[in-house]
Amino acid sequence: MRLLVIEDDGPIAAALSASLRAAGFAVDVFDQIGDGEAALHGFSYDALVLDRRLPDGDGLDLVSRLRAAGRTIPILVLTARDATEDRVSGLDRGADDYMVKPFETSELLARIRALLRRPGSALGVVLQAGDISLQTAAKEVQVGGRPVQLSRREIGLLEELMRSLGRVVPKGVLEERLYGLGEEVTSNSIEVLVHRLRRKLETANATAQVHTVRGVGYFLADRT
Repeated sequence: MRLLVIEDDGPIAAALSASLRAAGFAVDVFDQIGDGEAALHGFSYDALVLDRRLPDGDGLDLVSRLRAAGRTIPILVLTARDATEDRVSGLDRGADDYMVKPFETSELLARIRALLRRPGSALGVVLQAGDISLQTAAKEVQVGGRPVQLSRREIGLLEELMRSLGRVVPKGVLEERLYGLGEEVTSNSIEVLVHRLRRKLETANATAQVHTVRGVGYFLADRT
Protein backbone atom coordinates (compact mmCIF):
# COMPACT_ATOMS: atom_id res chain seq x y z
CA MET A 1 0.00 0.00 0.00
CA ARG A 2 1.14 3.52 -0.80
CA LEU A 3 0.71 6.61 1.38
CA LEU A 4 1.22 10.29 0.63
CA VAL A 5 2.66 12.61 3.30
CA ILE A 6 2.60 16.39 2.84
CA GLU A 7 4.63 17.91 5.69
CA ASP A 8 7.13 20.78 5.56
CA ASP A 9 8.85 20.10 8.90
CA GLY A 10 11.90 18.10 7.77
CA PRO A 11 12.57 16.10 10.97
CA ILE A 12 8.88 15.23 11.39
CA ALA A 13 8.56 14.21 7.74
CA ALA A 14 11.71 12.05 7.92
CA ALA A 15 10.67 10.31 11.14
CA LEU A 16 7.15 9.77 9.87
CA SER A 17 8.21 8.34 6.52
CA ALA A 18 10.74 6.02 8.21
CA SER A 19 8.10 4.70 10.61
CA LEU A 20 5.55 4.21 7.84
CA ARG A 21 8.04 2.35 5.66
CA ALA A 22 9.01 0.16 8.61
CA ALA A 23 5.31 -0.63 9.02
CA GLY A 24 5.16 -1.90 5.44
CA PHE A 25 3.94 1.11 3.46
CA ALA A 26 5.43 2.71 0.39
CA VAL A 27 5.61 6.44 1.14
CA ASP A 28 5.94 9.62 -0.90
CA VAL A 29 6.77 12.84 0.96
CA PHE A 30 6.30 16.42 -0.25
CA ASP A 31 6.64 19.71 1.60
CA GLN A 32 4.15 21.78 -0.40
CA ILE A 33 0.49 21.43 -1.30
CA GLY A 34 1.08 21.97 -5.01
CA ASP A 35 3.55 19.10 -5.33
CA GLY A 36 1.41 16.77 -3.23
CA GLU A 37 -1.72 17.61 -5.18
CA ALA A 38 0.09 16.89 -8.44
CA ALA A 39 1.15 13.51 -7.05
CA LEU A 40 -2.47 12.75 -6.12
CA HIS A 41 -3.45 13.26 -9.75
CA GLY A 42 -0.62 11.08 -11.02
CA PHE A 43 -0.58 8.16 -8.60
CA SER A 44 -2.97 6.01 -6.60
CA TYR A 45 -2.69 6.40 -2.83
CA ASP A 46 -4.42 4.54 -0.02
CA ALA A 47 -4.29 7.43 2.47
CA LEU A 48 -3.05 11.00 2.86
CA VAL A 49 -1.29 12.46 5.91
CA LEU A 50 -1.47 16.23 5.58
CA ASP A 51 -0.01 19.09 7.60
CA ARG A 52 -2.35 22.02 8.19
CA ARG A 53 0.12 24.89 7.76
CA LEU A 54 2.23 24.58 4.62
CA PRO A 55 4.39 27.11 2.74
CA ASP A 56 1.89 27.45 -0.10
CA GLY A 57 -1.36 27.45 1.85
CA ASP A 58 -3.74 25.78 4.28
CA GLY A 59 -3.90 22.01 4.00
CA LEU A 60 -7.64 22.11 4.59
CA ASP A 61 -8.08 23.87 1.26
CA LEU A 62 -6.67 20.74 -0.39
CA VAL A 63 -9.04 18.59 1.67
CA SER A 64 -11.99 20.67 0.42
CA ARG A 65 -10.87 20.38 -3.21
CA LEU A 66 -10.44 16.63 -2.97
CA ARG A 67 -13.87 16.10 -1.41
CA ALA A 68 -15.53 18.46 -3.92
CA ALA A 69 -13.98 16.35 -6.69
CA GLY A 70 -15.45 13.18 -5.17
CA ARG A 71 -12.14 11.81 -3.90
CA THR A 72 -12.73 9.49 -0.95
CA ILE A 73 -9.11 8.90 0.04
CA PRO A 74 -8.76 8.71 3.86
CA ILE A 75 -7.15 11.91 5.15
CA LEU A 76 -5.44 12.48 8.49
CA VAL A 77 -4.61 16.14 9.21
CA LEU A 78 -1.66 17.18 11.38
CA THR A 79 -1.69 20.55 13.10
CA ALA A 80 -0.15 22.59 15.90
CA ARG A 81 -3.58 24.10 16.59
CA ASP A 82 -5.30 22.34 19.48
CA ALA A 83 -8.43 24.48 19.81
CA THR A 84 -11.68 22.55 19.55
CA GLU A 85 -12.98 24.82 16.77
CA ASP A 86 -9.89 24.03 14.65
CA ARG A 87 -10.48 20.28 14.97
CA VAL A 88 -14.17 20.69 14.21
CA SER A 89 -13.36 22.82 11.16
CA GLY A 90 -10.98 20.19 9.83
CA LEU A 91 -13.49 17.38 10.24
CA ASP A 92 -16.32 19.44 8.79
CA ARG A 93 -14.28 20.17 5.67
CA GLY A 94 -13.75 16.49 4.99
CA ALA A 95 -10.79 15.25 7.02
CA ASP A 96 -11.24 11.78 8.51
CA ASP A 97 -9.03 12.30 11.52
CA TYR A 98 -7.07 15.08 13.20
CA MET A 99 -3.88 14.89 15.28
CA VAL A 100 -2.25 17.71 17.23
CA LYS A 101 1.54 18.08 17.25
CA PRO A 102 3.57 16.85 18.98
CA PHE A 103 2.29 13.29 18.67
CA GLU A 104 3.49 9.77 19.29
CA THR A 105 4.31 8.02 16.03
CA SER A 106 2.82 4.78 17.35
CA GLU A 107 -0.53 6.49 17.82
CA LEU A 108 -0.42 8.02 14.35
CA LEU A 109 0.29 4.60 12.84
CA ALA A 110 -2.62 3.14 14.78
CA ARG A 111 -4.92 5.90 13.50
CA ILE A 112 -3.82 5.35 9.90
CA ARG A 113 -4.49 1.63 10.22
CA ALA A 114 -7.91 2.45 11.72
CA LEU A 115 -8.74 4.66 8.72
CA LEU A 116 -7.67 1.92 6.35
CA ARG A 117 -9.88 -0.59 8.17
CA ARG A 118 -13.04 1.39 7.53
CA PRO A 119 -15.59 -0.18 5.17
CA GLY A 120 -14.38 0.10 1.60
CA SER A 121 -10.81 0.87 2.67
CA ALA A 122 -7.67 -1.18 2.23
CA LEU A 123 -7.17 -2.90 5.61
CA GLY A 124 -9.19 -5.00 8.00
CA VAL A 125 -9.80 -7.96 5.73
CA VAL A 126 -8.29 -11.41 5.43
CA LEU A 127 -7.28 -12.21 1.87
CA GLN A 128 -7.39 -15.84 0.76
CA ALA A 129 -5.85 -17.59 -2.24
CA GLY A 130 -5.90 -21.36 -2.09
CA ASP A 131 -4.34 -22.25 1.26
CA ILE A 132 -2.60 -18.86 1.55
CA SER A 133 -4.14 -16.34 3.93
CA LEU A 134 -2.99 -12.78 4.55
CA GLN A 135 -4.10 -10.67 7.50
CA THR A 136 -3.96 -7.25 5.86
CA ALA A 137 -3.85 -5.28 9.12
CA ALA A 138 -1.26 -7.37 10.95
CA LYS A 139 0.67 -8.20 7.73
CA GLU A 140 0.81 -11.87 8.70
CA VAL A 141 0.91 -14.66 6.13
CA GLN A 142 -0.02 -18.29 6.65
CA VAL A 143 0.08 -21.25 4.29
CA GLY A 144 -2.11 -24.14 5.34
CA GLY A 145 -2.46 -22.57 8.78
CA ARG A 146 1.30 -22.33 9.29
CA PRO A 147 3.05 -18.93 9.50
CA VAL A 148 5.39 -18.01 6.66
CA GLN A 149 8.07 -15.39 7.15
CA LEU A 150 8.13 -12.86 4.32
CA SER A 151 9.89 -9.51 4.06
CA ARG A 152 7.90 -6.29 4.15
CA ARG A 153 8.10 -5.88 0.39
CA GLU A 154 7.33 -9.54 -0.30
CA ILE A 155 4.15 -9.17 1.76
CA GLY A 156 3.30 -6.04 -0.22
CA LEU A 157 3.73 -7.91 -3.49
CA LEU A 158 1.66 -10.84 -2.27
CA GLU A 159 -1.10 -8.50 -1.12
CA GLU A 160 -1.27 -6.75 -4.50
CA LEU A 161 -1.50 -10.08 -6.29
CA MET A 162 -4.10 -11.46 -3.87
CA ARG A 163 -6.28 -8.38 -4.30
CA SER A 164 -6.28 -9.09 -8.05
CA LEU A 165 -6.49 -12.87 -7.72
CA GLY A 166 -6.44 -14.56 -11.13
CA ARG A 167 -5.94 -11.27 -12.97
CA VAL A 168 -2.67 -10.04 -14.42
CA VAL A 169 -1.11 -7.11 -12.56
CA PRO A 170 1.22 -5.18 -14.88
CA LYS A 171 4.81 -4.82 -13.78
CA GLY A 172 4.51 -1.01 -13.85
CA VAL A 173 1.54 -1.09 -11.49
CA LEU A 174 3.48 -3.23 -9.02
CA GLU A 175 6.42 -0.81 -9.15
CA GLU A 176 4.05 2.09 -8.45
CA ARG A 177 2.32 0.36 -5.55
CA LEU A 178 5.43 -1.06 -3.88
CA TYR A 179 8.00 1.72 -4.24
CA GLY A 180 7.75 5.36 -3.25
CA LEU A 181 9.20 8.21 -5.26
CA GLY A 182 12.93 8.44 -4.75
CA GLU A 183 13.30 4.78 -3.81
CA GLU A 184 15.74 2.94 -6.02
CA VAL A 185 13.95 0.70 -8.52
CA THR A 186 16.15 -1.15 -11.00
CA SER A 187 14.90 -2.71 -14.22
CA ASN A 188 14.74 -6.11 -12.55
CA SER A 189 13.61 -5.14 -9.03
CA ILE A 190 10.15 -6.66 -9.51
CA GLU A 191 11.54 -9.79 -11.17
CA VAL A 192 13.87 -10.39 -8.21
CA LEU A 193 11.05 -9.76 -5.73
CA VAL A 194 8.72 -12.15 -7.59
CA HIS A 195 11.45 -14.80 -7.65
CA ARG A 196 11.92 -14.58 -3.88
CA LEU A 197 8.19 -14.69 -3.16
CA ARG A 198 7.61 -17.58 -5.56
CA ARG A 199 10.43 -19.59 -4.00
CA LYS A 200 9.10 -19.08 -0.46
CA LEU A 201 5.56 -20.05 -1.46
CA GLU A 202 6.84 -23.16 -3.19
CA THR A 203 8.95 -24.07 -0.14
CA ALA A 204 5.81 -23.75 2.00
CA ASN A 205 3.92 -26.00 -0.48
CA ALA A 206 1.32 -23.33 -1.13
CA THR A 207 -1.45 -24.33 -3.50
CA ALA A 208 -1.49 -20.86 -5.09
CA GLN A 209 1.51 -19.77 -7.10
CA VAL A 210 2.78 -16.67 -8.88
CA HIS A 211 2.69 -16.88 -12.66
CA THR A 212 4.47 -14.69 -15.19
CA VAL A 213 2.93 -13.27 -18.34
CA ARG A 214 6.11 -12.38 -20.16
CA GLY A 215 6.37 -8.75 -21.13
CA VAL A 216 3.16 -7.87 -19.25
CA GLY A 217 3.12 -8.72 -15.57
CA TYR A 218 2.20 -11.33 -12.97
CA PHE A 219 -0.80 -13.05 -11.48
CA LEU A 220 -1.58 -15.36 -8.58
CA ALA A 221 -3.71 -18.46 -9.14
CA ASP A 222 -4.64 -21.55 -7.14
CA ARG A 223 -3.52 -24.79 -8.74
CA THR A 224 -6.05 -26.99 -6.90
